[in-house]
Amino acid sequence: MPVLPGSPPVEVTLRRSAQARRFSLRVSRLDGRVTLTVPARAREAEALAFARDQEGWIRRALLDVPRTASVGLDTLLPVEGRQLLVRPGSGRSVRIEDDSLLVPGDPALVPVRLAAFLKALARERLAAACDHHARTLGRSYARLTLRDTRSRWGSCTHDGCLMFSWRLILAPPPVLDYVAAHEVAHLAQMNHSPAFWAEVSRLMPDYAPHRLWLRRHGQALHGFRFGD
Repeated sequence: MPVLPGSPPVEVTLRRSAQARRFSLRVSRLDGRVTLTVPARAREAEALAFARDQEGWIRRALLDVPRTASVGLDTLLPVEGRQLLVRPGSGRSVRIEDDSLLVPGDPALVPVRLAAFLKALARERLAAACDHHARTLGRSYARLTLRDTRSRWGSCTHDGCLMFSWRLILAPPPVLDYVAAHEVAHLAQMNHSPAFWAEVSRLMPDYAPHRLWLRRHGQALHGFRFGD
């Protein structure tokens, strides 16, 4: 794998494409991977020269990649928009108490136990929000599933299946509610037409600032690692 020298060195993944007509660079905001797409017949030396010419842009883009942190004891973790300190707990269940997130048991299992707790809480909040919006819309959905998706916060299929990222539980409650309203609105309009946005506005008239919050801060929610 080619490397741009400097501090720190930057690895560049070369991807040859029969469809490419020119060199193009992409820096993933999820993991900082730098990919250089090149035409199938292009010389590698030319591709690396292009990458060196764009080094300043690459390093600026890497500065915008959210940092990742492993979750454990003493981690400050946002839950429903509140910053909670992860601390040892007693008993058998994870619980929120004041400004603390108390996790009993083996410290090595804190990430796994926290993930399970947050997924259960996310399902509870999303189901309540979707049920409410579906009643308002006069539609019903088939089922609700949670995943740890990185490319989208939610989706709705033609047969009424709703999917959401469980990491929405880390965002303020109105943001989670907006994503629920957005996907439920697809039960009536399977598109992003003006008619669709009219449905979203009917379900949540003040959705705009919550949509903006997700655009500005959503990627940071992927920066917490739960042992995966």
